[in-house]
Amino acid sequence: MNVSCPDCRSVFRVDPAKVPGAGVRARCSVCSGIVPIPAPTGMNTPASGTDRTPTPASSRAAAPPPFTPPPFTPSPLPPAAPRATPPAAVRPAAPPPPPAPRPAPVAAVPTPPRAAPMPAPTLPTPRPTPSTPQGTPATPSETTGPRKPINPFLAKDPNQRAKRLARALVSDIITYHPAKHTEGLRDGTLKQLFREEIKKSFEEYIAQVGQQLAESTTYFQEALNEVLGGGKKIF
Repeated sequence: MNVSCPDCRSVFRVDPAKVPGAGVRARCSVCSGIVPIPAPTGMNTPASGTDRTPTPASSRAAAPPPFTPPPFTPSPLPPAAPRATPPAAVRPAAPPPPPAPRPAPVAAVPTPPRAAPMPAPTLPTPRPTPSTPQGTPATPSETTGPRKPINPFLAKDPNQRAKRLARALVSDIITYHPAKHTEGLRDGTLKQLFREEIKKSFEEYIAQVGQQLAESTTYFQEALNEVLGGGKKIF
């Protein structure tokens, strides 16, 4: 027959021949509760109040003693699985310190290329000076710089010196009397206006070149016409 646990409602199969007439109480193998097992149907217990039919002595002797079933021991409960405890919060280990930065490699200073040796300056080969044959006057060498002005009063040629001196003396007359010179050119009165100046300049001219050269040439007269007279033949 089948019995069920009143606590967990588990159903167990029980042999009715092993159940005593008064029933039995067993422990549930699932929840450890008490499971009442009643007597099988059709068996009278002494508490029912009915008279049992006497049986002959021979039958009593032949009847086997009543069977007392062993106490029903439910199978032990399987050990409860240990409750998994949540692992304790483990503080994460501090990350290892970052590696120290490596110093940047120092760039090698480029070695400047060795300068090629400069060739020694070559001096120009001086040209040989051509020898001047005897009897031939040597020509003066050309100079690249400006030539120094020749002082007219130091010229070796007396005629050239006289011409330059005459023009210089007449130019001084105009330099000292510019307004008077302009008036004489306009009015045609140069002889009258510069009579005294011309006389003094001519005396200076004679003292420089000599009376013979001054009276035998017309250098002073030409200077008066060209310089003082503006190119007109006045004197």
